[in-house]
Amino acid sequence: MSDCIFCKIIAGEIPASKVYEDEQILAFLDISQVTPGHTLIVPKEHYRNLLEMDAASASQLFAQVPLVAQKVMKATKAAGMNIIANCEEVAGQTVFHTHVHLVPRYSAEDDLKIDFIAHEPDFDKLAQVAETIRNA
Repeated sequence: MSDCIFCKIIAGEIPASKVYEDEQILAFLDISQVTPGHTLIVPKEHYRNLLEMDAASASQLFAQVPLVAQKVMKATKAAGMNIIANCEEVAGQTVFHTHVHLVPRYSAEDDLKIDFIAHEPDFDKLAQVAETIRNA
């Protein structure tokens, strides 16, 4: 896509700090660096997000996630890592080309905040939702 910044990076039209590349995948440092070493892994073929990808293409993408994540962890000496794929604007996606964020974590006080609010389980509701998903 001509207006996609990641497609332009893949085509070499925009510079990037590449950390991994093969025939299908490119990984490079995110320019906004939520934490030092924040890396994006993108398929070279344009997909809006993971929800648009076929299983084979998603498998190629995710096959490289552990390899790149391990390299980032080793290089940064981070204490942990968040691996995130945002799908659609409501979920925080801002670039509409599939990508996986590797965000090294150095402490609970760094610049990435993810708060899950735990709720008391409603097992009847869980069963209904599970049934709906199975039947989709």
